[in-house]
Amino acid sequence: MFVLNYFYFLILTFLLFRYLQTKSKLIRDPLHRRQLLDFNGPELFWTLLFSTGLLAFSAPAGMDLMALRLFSLELLCLVCLNLPKTHAIWSPSLILYSIFLIWLVVGLFYAPSTDYGIRVILKYLYPLLIALTASAVVRDGEVFLKSSLGARAVALVCLVVSFIPYAWLLLPGVFWYETARAIHFISMTVFCLALFFYMGRRRKNLLLAFLFILPCLLWVLRTSIMGTVIALMAFSLFRYKLRAIPVIALIGALGICSMFFIPSVKEKMFKSDEITLADFIDGRVDKDDINSNARFAMWEYFERRFFHGRELQGSGTGSCQSHFYNNFLFGGLKVMHSDIVQMKCDNGLIAVILYYTAVLMMILHSFCIFLQRKHGACIKVCAITAGASLAGVAVTMYSDNVVNYSMCTLAYPFGFYGMMLGLLKGEKKSKP
Repeated sequence: MFVLNYFYFLILTFLLFRYLQTKSKLIRDPLHRRQLLDFNGPELFWTLLFSTGLLAFSAPAGMDLMALRLFSLELLCLVCLNLPKTHAIWSPSLILYSIFLIWLVVGLFYAPSTDYGIRVILKYLYPLLIALTASAVVRDGEVFLKSSLGARAVALVCLVVSFIPYAWLLLPGVFWYETARAIHFISMTVFCLALFFYMGRRRKNLLLAFLFILPCLLWVLRTSIMGTVIALMAFSLFRYKLRAIPVIALIGALGICSMFFIPSVKEKMFKSDEITLADFIDGRVDKDDINSNARFAMWEYFERRFFHGRELQGSGTGSCQSHFYNNFLFGGLKVMHSDIVQMKCDNGLIAVILYYTAVLMMILHSFCIFLQRKHGACIKVCAITAGASLAGVAVTMYSDNVVNYSMCTLAYPFGFYGMMLGLLKGEKKSKP
């Protein structure tokens, strides 16, 4: 069955390339099914690209097919950005993110393996290309809605398939892994909430937001629970500003309570069942009480080997991945389960500061745009989705391999941010 993924990959890549050469095509309006919209080639390309990021198309040979898919998408984005009618918008945060990428390239010169370093750079490069492509292509709210609702539709299919017994046997490797899916659902949750509050208050959107929250709880994925809680807090802050403090406190309290009163979460979170909420409030819970699945030991091992003594610059881009693949460590693990630790070890504190400063600037930029009353509903939805989902997804980098799944995780907050930039440009052009 896995061999079908090669055909899916070729068909999807062919369609993306074909759309870039298309002059125009009529497609259905996402909100008014009886109406048709005239999309040009780049708009068709973006709609399909953004709608299908959750499709991994993995194969038994390992990550090769997924790596090939990532590389092909990056090439197609570069082709799109070089078309005569598409011009990317460079915000200060995207410029700073580019400086971060340049620092990763510098890290190749003192890395133990250039091959692994290039792989790491390509994974960090994709969100930037997604943001630039979105900023270059999306000028109308219809394009934003068509691509975003398409992504939500694919996510909903993935969600349904996830809970149908043995359904994965019919679609092996088509969607990303469970952890990647749960992080992807953070963006979809925020998007659904934004649609509910700013585009009609349809109960369907509120219901879908709740459904996209469920997997991280039912699958007991602590990192995704943490990311979802932070995203909801950020959403509240965007919407209610200082009035959001009670809401944020309530969301935080519910997140903490879930660790102690949902048995499956508590069992996975702590080493002992005897730990209570009262112990946490009184400060009697420390690092040794948390069941890290050897994460803490692994992080300390890599920090001693690749970070200590090289705090500013690290040991070179791809150092951690190279060490994983050339040695049998921690039961055969090949990933760090912390992008932040890997970033520190590979490229030092300079990389961490550059990366998270760029992320913070994107969130603040989205917040500032959201606060401006002159903008339409589509820009507001884009801004709050970009800012809140990026806050949640960025937090999950603490204890998961978010960058490895950048095609379906980081690409979505960055994509919404890029669409926000494009819609702002389109709004300026439409005004006399």
